[in-house]
Amino acid sequence: MNETTRMIPKPKKNRLGLWMVYVVLALIYIWAFAGMGVPEIKQTAGQISASIFKGIFHPDWGYVSQPGGEDLLHGLLDTLAIAVLGTFISALICLPFSFWAAANMSKGRTISGTGKFVLSFIRTFPELVMALMFIKAVGPGSFAGVLALGLHSIGMLGKLFSEEIENMDLGPTEALVATGANRLQILWFAVIPQVIPGFLSYTLYRFEINVRSASILGVIGAGGIGTPLIFALTSRDWNRVGVILLGIIVMVTTIDLISGYLRKKIV
Repeated sequence: MNETTRMIPKPKKNRLGLWMVYVVLALIYIWAFAGMGVPEIKQTAGQISASIFKGIFHPDWGYVSQPGGEDLLHGLLDTLAIAVLGTFISALICLPFSFWAAANMSKGRTISGTGKFVLSFIRTFPELVMALMFIKAVGPGSFAGVLALGLHSIGMLGKLFSEEIENMDLGPTEALVATGANRLQILWFAVIPQVIPGFLSYTLYRFEINVRSASILGVIGAGGIGTPLIFALTSRDWNRVGVILLGIIVMVTTIDLISGYLRKKIV
């Protein structure tokens, strides 16, 4: 590149378009902050905040394990079980949806487009909304949390799985087609070996998210550690709130480290 080429100024149209983007972003931020209103701080905010931090830094260690079974360890195990079952259910059910939504698995765009729409529709409902519906249907408890996480995760896992299928190498598939293999043989010997590592990696990543979500679902009665957490918050037992938050942090951090290590080994 010579000096003449370097000194050529940028086209004015590009600069104008960039400034338009900046103006639009500024207007969006102004509109968002304008809708918030002026926050009102209560007179007791400082006292309550001090009590919360005092309780968090002086946790109730006696709640970690108790003879009755209603303690921190059982709550964390319940949360972990909800996340495991919810992820397992969604990973199995979303498989046919992912092949349905993959563009290279169908002859027409209409078929894959319909599959993508179904997965997008499932992802529309948050876990909390689904948990509330399942609580009304099956009653409060861990079963409602498992159903909520399982159904919601189908939409996201199905989308990720379908993208993994679309990005696979079509060479082995075309080679098997040339040898006269049927669709089941092509799926078993050409498609599945390529997509399995990606499927496992996405499933582990979704499991990490579900562990966090399962910790929150108990707040509305869907089981897990969230149930004793909301009771402690309601009764202002900040020492118990502190030990529950510490337990959640330790569990989530440990699972993230293990899951990250496994994903590196798989991919």
